[in-house]
Amino acid sequence: METTVFTEKAANKIIDLGLTAPAILLLEAHKPLAFIWSQLLLVAQPTLDIFLPQNLIRNTADLLANPYQLEQLITKLEINSAVSTVAVSIKPGEDTP
Repeated sequence: METTVFTEKAANKIIDLGLTAPAILLLEAHKPLAFIWSQLLLVAQPTLDIFLPQNLIRNTADLLANPYQLEQLITKLEINSAVSTVAVSIKPGEDTP
Protein backbone atom coordinates (compact mmCIF):
# COMPACT_ATOMS: atom_id res chain seq x y z
CA MET A 1 0.00 0.00 0.00
CA GLU A 2 1.27 3.45 -0.82
CA THR A 3 2.33 5.35 2.28
CA THR A 4 0.13 8.39 1.68
CA VAL A 5 -2.90 6.13 1.30
CA PHE A 6 -2.05 4.38 4.56
CA THR A 7 -1.57 7.75 6.30
CA GLU A 8 -5.00 8.86 5.05
CA LYS A 9 -6.63 5.62 6.21
CA ALA A 10 -4.95 5.84 9.62
CA ALA A 11 -6.06 9.47 10.06
CA ASN A 12 -9.62 8.65 9.01
CA LYS A 13 -9.80 5.69 11.40
CA ILE A 14 -8.52 7.79 14.31
CA ILE A 15 -11.05 10.52 13.48
CA ASP A 16 -13.92 8.01 13.15
CA LEU A 17 -13.10 6.55 16.56
CA GLY A 18 -13.09 10.04 18.10
CA LEU A 19 -9.51 9.70 19.30
CA THR A 20 -8.07 12.76 17.57
CA ALA A 21 -6.87 14.63 20.67
CA PRO A 22 -5.29 11.62 22.43
CA ALA A 23 -3.66 10.53 19.17
CA ILE A 24 -2.12 13.96 18.59
CA LEU A 25 -0.87 14.04 22.17
CA LEU A 26 0.71 10.59 22.00
CA LEU A 27 2.20 11.09 18.54
CA GLU A 28 3.76 14.42 19.52
CA ALA A 29 5.04 13.10 22.83
CA HIS A 30 6.59 9.99 21.35
CA LYS A 31 7.88 11.53 18.13
CA PRO A 32 11.55 11.24 19.23
CA LEU A 33 11.04 7.51 19.88
CA ALA A 34 9.05 6.77 16.72
CA PHE A 35 12.00 5.24 14.87
CA ILE A 36 12.75 2.92 17.79
CA TRP A 37 9.08 1.84 17.91
CA SER A 38 9.18 1.12 14.18
CA GLN A 39 12.20 -1.13 14.64
CA LEU A 40 10.53 -2.91 17.56
CA LEU A 41 7.50 -3.55 15.36
CA LEU A 42 9.73 -5.13 12.73
CA VAL A 43 11.45 -7.31 15.34
CA ALA A 44 8.09 -8.41 16.76
CA GLN A 45 6.52 -8.86 13.33
CA PRO A 46 6.73 -12.68 13.23
CA THR A 47 4.73 -12.90 16.45
CA LEU A 48 2.36 -10.06 15.58
CA ASP A 49 1.57 -11.71 12.23
CA ILE A 50 -0.48 -14.25 14.16
CA PHE A 51 -2.86 -11.53 15.38
CA LEU A 52 -2.61 -8.71 12.82
CA PRO A 53 -2.36 -8.47 9.03
CA GLN A 54 1.24 -8.35 7.82
CA ASN A 55 0.61 -5.25 5.69
CA LEU A 56 -0.69 -3.34 8.70
CA ILE A 57 2.47 -4.02 10.68
CA ARG A 58 4.77 -3.16 7.77
CA ASN A 59 2.90 0.04 6.90
CA THR A 60 2.79 1.15 10.53
CA ALA A 61 6.53 0.54 10.88
CA ASP A 62 7.15 2.54 7.69
CA LEU A 63 4.97 5.37 8.99
CA LEU A 64 6.82 5.52 12.29
CA ALA A 65 10.25 5.28 10.64
CA ASN A 66 9.64 8.27 8.36
CA PRO A 67 9.43 11.60 10.24
CA TYR A 68 7.80 13.32 7.26
CA GLN A 69 4.92 10.82 7.16
CA LEU A 70 4.47 11.03 10.91
CA GLU A 71 4.28 14.81 10.72
CA GLN A 72 1.83 14.49 7.83
CA LEU A 73 -0.44 12.29 9.98
CA ILE A 74 -0.27 14.73 12.91
CA THR A 75 -1.05 17.65 10.60
CA LYS A 76 -4.09 15.88 9.14
CA LEU A 77 -5.39 15.17 12.63
CA GLU A 78 -4.80 18.76 13.76
CA ILE A 79 -6.56 20.19 10.69
CA ASN A 80 -9.54 17.91 11.27
CA SER A 81 -9.63 18.89 14.93
CA ALA A 82 -9.60 22.60 14.04
CA VAL A 83 -12.33 22.16 11.43
CA SER A 84 -14.48 20.23 13.91
CA THR A 85 -14.03 22.95 16.53
CA VAL A 86 -15.06 25.68 14.09
CA ALA A 87 -18.05 23.66 12.89
CA VAL A 88 -19.27 23.13 16.45
CA SER A 89 -18.81 26.78 17.42
CA ILE A 90 -20.98 27.96 14.50
CA LYS A 91 -24.49 26.81 15.25
CA PRO A 92 -27.14 26.50 12.53
CA GLY A 93 -29.38 29.53 12.29
CA GLU A 94 -26.80 31.75 13.92
CA ASP A 95 -25.51 34.76 12.01
CA THR A 96 -21.78 34.82 11.48
CA PRO A 97 -19.96 38.14 11.86
